[in-house]
Amino acid sequence: MYLTQCACCAAPLGLSLGKKCGRCSTRYCGPECQVQHWKEGGHDQLCKKIKKAGGAEQYNANQKYAEAFAVAVEKCADDTKGQTCFICTQALHWKTKEGLVRGCACRGTAGFVHVSCLVEQAKILVAEAEENNLGNKMLCEKWTRWHTCSLCEQEYHSVVRCALGWACWKTYLGRPEADRILCWAINQLGNGLGAVGHHADALPVQEAELSMLRRVGASHAHVLTVQNNIASSYHRLGRLEESLSIRRDIYSEWLRFFPKGNRESLRAATNYAACLNALQRFEQAKKLLREVIPVAQRLVGDTDGVTLTLRANYAEALYANDDATLDDLREAVTTLEDIERIARRVFGGAHPLVVQFEAALRLAREILRACETLRGA
Repeated sequence: MYLTQCACCAAPLGLSLGKKCGRCSTRYCGPECQVQHWKEGGHDQLCKKIKKAGGAEQYNANQKYAEAFAVAVEKCADDTKGQTCFICTQALHWKTKEGLVRGCACRGTAGFVHVSCLVEQAKILVAEAEENNLGNKMLCEKWTRWHTCSLCEQEYHSVVRCALGWACWKTYLGRPEADRILCWAINQLGNGLGAVGHHADALPVQEAELSMLRRVGASHAHVLTVQNNIASSYHRLGRLEESLSIRRDIYSEWLRFFPKGNRESLRAATNYAACLNALQRFEQAKKLLREVIPVAQRLVGDTDGVTLTLRANYAEALYANDDATLDDLREAVTTLEDIERIARRVFGGAHPLVVQFEAALRLAREILRACETLRGA
């Protein structure tokens, strides 16, 4: 599902091209690469090990999870010294001996946890919902433990989100294609890779997810969400015109379904505006954002991350414009100061949104000072 390249030469295979090793299902573009990988690439030593792990996809996921959670523990080491896990209450995990992480909006002594404890908690809750036939609504609620902290109710971010993405995928990748859990799991993997900036790796995951959703007849809303993720990867990879085309269509579709707006239409507007800014189409971005920001304030409130990001996009459309007036630049700085203050209070100083807003504020202030000096204001 996720492995879409030849294991020998890395040629793209999509979801169905090429051939597989008959023993372990490692994928190749053809027999020549398979032979070469066996003779020179070390596959002769790994084939039995990969098969024992459950096949190439499972083996890859296990390896990637081990790498991702080790990175998460190392990244969080300074912040977690002297703390204990809020789930098992131990400093070191009883079985894996791993250290702690924290990647949500918890502050103070709250939110420290082992990745393994988060994984086990999520697996148990989802299994419980399935075994007891608790219904789709309850299953969705239980599923949030794969990406959202149970204490602060904010999504995990950065390296912790990536580790959870790989853990989720390795847990459920053997499910049938039509199983909604498999669809949700590959989505978690794509989001996790994007959370650490691995957009080139996230893109084939998202494309595989989209292809799978279309084959199983998923809802239009679900398809739109995945298309938006693909557009985000295009944006991060510098494919801005492709991203803009998709994002414009997605925003129009959400408005067609929800003329008064909903959270998904707001997110679509956020991404659409960000792409307009990146292409320096500032007047279009400002027009869009003047319409959408009041809707966001009404629907989700002033402190929601979507509203804050929309306002930050508006500020960028002001300060990044070479034709900006001093009043524009001062409005941008004032807006970003307010956004940064709210985000810090809600999410904590380590959250990626806060870091993003801080960087934008520094840049806006620098541009304002330079223009004030140049114009003698």
